[in-house]
Amino acid sequence: MSASISVIIPIYNGEQDLPGLIETLRSQTYPASCVEYLLVDNNSRDRTAEMLIAASEEMATQGITLRPLTEANIQSSYAARNTGIRAANSEILVFTDADCRPQPDWLTLLIEPFAKENIGLVAGEVVALPSQNLLEKYADCKDVLSQKHTINHPFCAYGQTANLAVRRQAFEQVGLFRPYLTTGGDADMCWRILQGTDWEIEFVPRAIVRHRHRATLEELRSQWKRYGCSNRYLHELHGVDLQRELKGKESLRRLARWVLKELPINTLKVATGKGSAVELLQTPLDLFSFNARTIGQREAKLPEKAKEIDRL
Repeated sequence: MSASISVIIPIYNGEQDLPGLIETLRSQTYPASCVEYLLVDNNSRDRTAEMLIAASEEMATQGITLRPLTEANIQSSYAARNTGIRAANSEILVFTDADCRPQPDWLTLLIEPFAKENIGLVAGEVVALPSQNLLEKYADCKDVLSQKHTINHPFCAYGQTANLAVRRQAFEQVGLFRPYLTTGGDADMCWRILQGTDWEIEFVPRAIVRHRHRATLEELRSQWKRYGCSNRYLHELHGVDLQRELKGKESLRRLARWVLKELPINTLKVATGKGSAVELLQTPLDLFSFNARTIGQREAKLPEKAKEIDRL
């Protein structure tokens, strides 16, 4: 008999994302009778709430349980996830995001490792959605979203909540997400479990969730600045080493090398059909991203309330 699982998804202003998300949930191969989908509206200002109600009613006619929930007190995806955890009826809790697109066999593959009694967390892979956008191709080339980076983190393995499953028992032992934390909460939670209990984590590359990369320079800058903020917060919470900053002189040397050496070589490759625009612009995009991360790391200051841990 298939295990009972609860899928928890925080949503903020998800009007554009919901139709695609609902379709991927409807397409899951895991027995619908064993799954409840808890979609938590985090104080949205668009039509998210009414769309969730309509989707719940429609999916009920197909034998699929979708429960709309609300977290309006704290504006944080981690607080919304905590609301879902408290309402969940299952022992295995699965997390993804509203702008993710789980593949049909996602749930089936993701929960297989829980057959082993020592496994408390399971991370699936995050793969980019197809795109012709240059910045998205750049991020895809760098494998920015891949969980292989988080699983092999030098401090301690973790999984991103875009594609992660956790035993309820683990939350009972170490507490829930920090509700006032704005970034880095997935690493923090996983580390508290892996370092404070005997549970282990397993990576399932075949359990795939697709996600779109950032498509504009502003979105790319915001993403990498948030990575910097996360580094700072996790440094203060766990003593994690801060990412090495790219100093001004080093940036100028790398930019000069790009102009004088890399750009002419890669321009020739593109002209002869042996290279791509991504290769042509990789170094300046790297410098742009690393600079944004450095700014985030320098400017971030962990709020005192962000240290609080919710409990079941």
